[in-house]
Amino acid sequence: VQLQAYGGGLVQPGGSLRLSCVGSASVFRVNSVGWYRQAPGKQREWVASISNSGGSDHADSVKGRFTISRDNTKNTVYLQMNSLKPEDTAVYYCKLFLRAGYWGQGTQVTVSS
Repeated sequence: VQLQAYGGGLVQPGGSLRLSCVGSASVFRVNSVGWYRQAPGKQREWVASISNSGGSDHADSVKGRFTISRDNTKNTVYLQMNSLKPEDTAVYYCKLFLRAGYWGQGTQVTVSS
């Protein structure tokens, strides 16, 4: 199983980005997927997760600003990020909740003016 995360970049405060996580195998669509992030000098933290049926949950720090969704026909999970803040700057990773877990390679999000 391989995961590829992309869509990061440099954005000004208040801007938006959409991250995508694409899975290589059919197991992707029948398991939960999560987004995590790791800022410099900090531990990796959970951001949001979505079940195979579409039920989702978001960390309090991003609730109301970020939305996780999925398109099982494309083996893809998205993270729509709006009203971005400098403290959202981090490397964002996706994780497939299967066995011990499979991680994507990460995509850098930088929020700065």
